[in-house]
Amino acid sequence: MERIVVESSLLHSVGYDPRTAILELQFQDGNIYRYYDVEPETYQELLEAPSKGHYFNEYIRDAYLFDRQYR
Repeated sequence: MERIVVESSLLHSVGYDPRTAILELQFQDGNIYRYYDVEPETYQELLEAPSKGHYFNEYIRDAYLFDRQYR
């Protein structure tokens, strides 16, 4: 999945696949996580949020099933 680099102290890059509703986040430590059944609006709001880390912690972290992707 293609990700775009974002300005954030928590996140390095963000990607989204609307066909599968998977949000893929790469954190600054290099870990990559996939979040499932994420609405496209949530992805857009994350991109537009002044603080990506705050938005992630408030609206994504505990709201969706996820798994860690191994490199």
